[in-house]
Amino acid sequence: MKFKDEFQRADLAQALVRAIGEIPLSSEVSLMEVCGTHTHAIGRYGIHAMLPEKIRLLSGPGCPVCVTPNEYIDHALALSALPGVIIATFGDLFRVPGSYSSLQEEKGKGADVRVVYSPADALEMARSQPENNVIFLGVGFETTAPSVAAVIRKAREKGTENFFVLPGFKTLPNALEALASSPRLRLSGFIAPGHLSVVTGLAPYERVLEKYGIGSVITGFEPLDILEGIRLLTLMASGGKGAVINEYSRIVRPGGNQKAMGILEEVFAPADSIWRGLGTIPGSGLAIREKYSPFDAGAIFSVSVPPSRQPKGCICGEILTGVKEPGQCPSFGTLCTPRHPVGACMVSSEGTCSAYLRYGRSRRGSTGSP
Repeated sequence: MKFKDEFQRADLAQALVRAIGEIPLSSEVSLMEVCGTHTHAIGRYGIHAMLPEKIRLLSGPGCPVCVTPNEYIDHALALSALPGVIIATFGDLFRVPGSYSSLQEEKGKGADVRVVYSPADALEMARSQPENNVIFLGVGFETTAPSVAAVIRKAREKGTENFFVLPGFKTLPNALEALASSPRLRLSGFIAPGHLSVVTGLAPYERVLEKYGIGSVITGFEPLDILEGIRLLTLMASGGKGAVINEYSRIVRPGGNQKAMGILEEVFAPADSIWRGLGTIPGSGLAIREKYSPFDAGAIFSVSVPPSRQPKGCICGEILTGVKEPGQCPSFGTLCTPRHPVGACMVSSEGTCSAYLRYGRSRRGSTGSP
């Protein structure tokens, strides 16, 4: 199949659902998607309602804005108070609440916070306004980090001295291992992210398989992609043997994008990183290397950041790790809505709470914490 509409055929979807239902299962199978786009696609196409009772889909930490901790947002807010500083950010992060405020609120109070569509826009802003310091908020996974690395390298080549990045990037491999080793989740497999895998290739999932015996299927985002991924993972669970399968081979190559990974490694080095819901995961973040340290906002600007705190009544961290679902949050859909969000999972276009509210997604047989 070559075209998008071929991956949305109802007859083929029904055949896959029947095939999934015919797989013999002696116990519950828990599969986790670790991509916000998958979370929304599963809700949009009503895939939960198609599956047998024993197959349980969990939403993992696949939304980069959602896993960004309050500590990072609070740091960005402190930087926004500095004179002559422009904060450049992607739109999703603009409304995410920190411990005491948000970038949107601080902009309303006079801070210069601007939404950009790419890190290149932020660099151009710095070059056109040499009297100001432009700090780009670098949040994302391996999908977006290479483009930021390329812009940092370009800023160095052009001698742009008023462009900076506050690194808050996350990398997938060690986070997958943290999830795979969780006794609370007892995962049977991962529905692996298509976009991110274009960059990383199969290596992160092969590590998880080797260490924990948990298989992964890289899938696209159409109904047939996801259902085929679920079928393959359910077969693995039934047979008791995992594997790494690239269902999205029309886009993803086994070795990933070596050029993107190369520039990532040139500009960034692995670092410990705090994930909302998972805490500090060693080696799961990216720090700017010494060669490019003049562009590291965290190293260049000294600010006082108050102790971080979590919002009352928000269980976003537990939702991100698959321990709870949005409907178990007392604030969901009442005190916490997309218009007035309490936590990050409701703000982001890839957030689990926003997906559940929009599509009414419900997990069959879910009674709470595993």
